[in-house]
Amino acid sequence: MNQQLAGFAPAPVAARMENHGNHMLKVAMQSGSDLLARVGSMVAYEGFVQYEPNPPAVRQIARDWATGEGAPLMKCSGDGLLYLADYGANVVVINLNGDGISVNATNLLAFDAHLQWGVERVKGLAKFAGQGMWNTKISGQGWVALTSRGKPIVVDCGGGEDETYVDPDALVAWSPNLKVKGKRTFKAGSLIGRGSGEAFQMAFSGQGIVVVQPSEDSTDRLRVRG
Repeated sequence: MNQQLAGFAPAPVAARMENHGNHMLKVAMQSGSDLLARVGSMVAYEGFVQYEPNPPAVRQIARDWATGEGAPLMKCSGDGLLYLADYGANVVVINLNGDGISVNATNLLAFDAHLQWGVERVKGLAKFAGQGMWNTKISGQGWVALTSRGKPIVVDCGGGEDETYVDPDALVAWSPNLKVKGKRTFKAGSLIGRGSGEAFQMAFSGQGIVVVQPSEDSTDRLRVRG
């Protein structure tokens, strides 16, 4: 039986964050290199790993992110291997290497605690979404893990004049240097996307990428303030 299951054993550690299959994240934990992860995402660990749900620093930074209860994050610390997942969603691992990324909060699985991060208003959308929309920007030298409901597509905006249009309910993340604006698409008799047509779409232009998932799950999307 052990021989039959050998193919599912984790590979030797090669980086701070790695995929184990398409739907699980493996994190190499070391003392002094804490991790912030979505509460409830831990599925297994080896070694000695401690958890602190919604630590004070997170509550202070992420008060606007949420719900009134703060961001659903926990601090993970210790030595060993930590395995995270989010209800079978695909996991995308990114080494920022000094760059930044703007992430939909519901698609944020984990990131290195030393990275710079905060909640920011998405510019250019106030007239489409009441007082505006909010996202989480992360930058610096370190690792980030995102989730996607299905295998995502990464669109390179290319820096040209053409804009890339995305349904906000399918948006996962984008390069923070991209220009963003809204575009209304709902008209009587117009069927764009699912249901009776989307109220608006997000248009991206400039040099950078947009990550889009093959799902229009509108649960807890980009926070709308209105």
